[in-house]
Amino acid sequence: MEHIWFDSWESMVRTVVLTTLGYCAMILLLRVSGKRTLSKMNAFDFIVTIALGSILASLALNKSITLADGVTAIALLIGFQFVLTWLSVRTKTVKELITSSPSLLFYNGDFLHQAMKKERITVEEIYSASRQKGIAVLDEIAMIVLETTGDITIIKKIEKGNKLTVEDVKTVSQFGTTR
Repeated sequence: MEHIWFDSWESMVRTVVLTTLGYCAMILLLRVSGKRTLSKMNAFDFIVTIALGSILASLALNKSITLADGVTAIALLIGFQFVLTWLSVRTKTVKELITSSPSLLFYNGDFLHQAMKKERITVEEIYSASRQKGIAVLDEIAMIVLETTGDITIIKKIEKGNKLTVEDVKTVSQFGTTR
């Protein structure tokens, strides 16, 4: 317990240098890996982000981890994410493995309680999302979708058109919409 407040200036300098260099390396690697790495997160992206933060924290505070080890771990995680997202764009199986599908929560005046229960979304959260979009009456809404990122999308009723933006949403086809 003798070093609870301060260990040494060497320890402080090491923490400052490794944190700064590790942070710079992570930013550089994220920029090189492309915009997809920093896009809105699905569950897979969230896990990678948490892991990157953990590696940076370990590099900054754990004296047994060198800068090369920390940067290698960061590069590996970013590399894994790059490869998986690259594959997910090209292979349906990989895409289905790492991302979920959007879910329909509300359709033409009806709450889809089974889907809401599965996704753990309450009626109050749908009301809140509707109010945030400036919608006062649910009759104005054609459908509400829970996106793969966790965002709630509200689609207002339209008069005509046949090219829908909800073709990938679960359960839309069972309600009679056309593709």
